[in-house]
Amino acid sequence: MKPYFELPPDVAFRTRSFAPGSDLPRTDEGVLSAVGHTPLVSLRGVGGGRLKVYAKLEGLNPGGSAKDRPALNIIRAGIAAGHIRPGTVVVESSSGNMGIGLAQACSYLGLRFVCVVDPRTTGPHIALLRAYGAEVEVVEHPDPETGEYLPARIRRVREIVASVESGFWPDQFSNEANSASHRDGTMREIAAELEGEVDYVFCATSTCGTLRGCADYIRDEGMSTRVVAVDALGSVIFGGPTARRIIPGLGSGLMPGLLRPGLADAQVHVTNLDCVVGCRKVARREAMLVGGSAGGVYNAFERMQHELPDGALCVLVFSDRGERYIDTVFSDEWVFHTFGDVSHLWETDDERVAAWT
Repeated sequence: MKPYFELPPDVAFRTRSFAPGSDLPRTDEGVLSAVGHTPLVSLRGVGGGRLKVYAKLEGLNPGGSAKDRPALNIIRAGIAAGHIRPGTVVVESSSGNMGIGLAQACSYLGLRFVCVVDPRTTGPHIALLRAYGAEVEVVEHPDPETGEYLPARIRRVREIVASVESGFWPDQFSNEANSASHRDGTMREIAAELEGEVDYVFCATSTCGTLRGCADYIRDEGMSTRVVAVDALGSVIFGGPTARRIIPGLGSGLMPGLLRPGLADAQVHVTNLDCVVGCRKVARREAMLVGGSAGGVYNAFERMQHELPDGALCVLVFSDRGERYIDTVFSDEWVFHTFGDVSHLWETDDERVAAWT
């Protein structure tokens, strides 16, 4: 079994205040206090003048994605329950963003974090994990029974947790602190800023934390908002044909424990190319660099917008920023190698002019 390092000296704790009754620093100070309250901005490139369209910019969380919310909330819940204390090793499977959120929180709290990824995780994601001090382990081979990496990653997480004296697995696919962070954060913020007048929310699915959290808030508050779940073609969440998935953070190879029947009022499947095209269109129309799943959400909305009633107020949840996809989604060489020459799908001048008028 691969050995893991001991905790470094607690030099980082010297200028931090500690939570009452805890031997760990407070989780509502420093960089962790900046998680949440992300901007809601209008979009001009979709809606055709009939719809009011906004984007929730989750990439402006301090760790760069919506996953900062569940990462922090799960760590807080673990501390409150006594599962996380000084010396605990946090171990999680991630395609990138959840790992970065956990790495940030663990770095601030002085906790060792091991992130188990697979070959689809981008180089920038891995570099960011290591910059925060996380130890990264890459599972090279998918599960032989399903052909998916996620079961193999989770199996390795269990092995590592069992090999250390005090291990904690956040289990983001089943931990209700994940969805609670979006119920009490993401959707609550959207509703507050728009005074509850939200007709549609479009969000990507993976762990289903965002989907579950938004749907729970809407139900609890008696809102009439409809939730559209955007899933990857080839994901098991809502079924559909088998397809190779290469966009991190969208879709799942296992049924998430957070999923419940009826959470989504509609589901849309997007392909890998749909995500790339969506990202490129957002960059050119809105001057925003967003990640692959956000590109999928934008593409799904663009396809559905003609079915929505005039005057509908719509919110697209953009889960992360695009800088960590510079070598893939925003690389002309990578796109050409992966899909061929598809630049005509986002470089139509007439389309851009029409979006501005």
